[in-house]
Amino acid sequence: MTQLLKVQNFNISSDGYGAGDNQSLERPFGHADPGTMFAWAGATASWPNRTDPGGSRGLDDYLTRDFAHNIGAEIMGRNKFGPQRGPWTDYEWQGWWGDEPPFHTPVFVLTHHVRPSFSLSDTTFHFVDGDPATVLKQAKEAADGKDVRLGGGASTIREFLDADLVDTLHVAVSPVELGSGSRLWESPDELRDRFHMDVVPSPRGGVTHYLCWRK
Repeated sequence: MTQLLKVQNFNISSDGYGAGDNQSLERPFGHADPGTMFAWAGATASWPNRTDPGGSRGLDDYLTRDFAHNIGAEIMGRNKFGPQRGPWTDYEWQGWWGDEPPFHTPVFVLTHHVRPSFSLSDTTFHFVDGDPATVLKQAKEAADGKDVRLGGGASTIREFLDADLVDTLHVAVSPVELGSGSRLWESPDELRDRFHMDVVPSPRGGVTHYLCWRK
């Protein structure tokens, strides 16, 4: 069975930014408001952090529920792991997610400053300095036959797109403008030469889903 590299439920603004400027420990998305960007997923019945009953069903819920299906490893950029730049000064920092990260798989963090791997719950973080094809090969081996998720941020997704390694892509576009930050695209039309694309407004409004798969 073919292993796929998948981008799933990646949220961007209407002007193409996945995160804003001035990322910090307190603001992982910089000046972007994650409450607005992720509102469509947070409203679904399958949102993993839901504490009350109910929630929406339909397409938004399906995409939220499908997020972890058949995923055996994740690749992310260093800025998704944390806000630090340059050489590591604090090995005690272990990511945004606390003692139980939501990945439940090996995670490969792209960085020019390698540090030792560590595990939290059922997630092991590996810090790798390599080109996209090499890192993808490592992730596929760790995924044990399952697919690999490319988690972001936008510059990391763009790097793998430019290397023509992405098989499927789901981008959720929120009706907010950021003006600056980490940009995925200026227009989704940039991908139409290599991908089929369905554009589906959420039946509940507030977000438009771009569903892309390799031609």
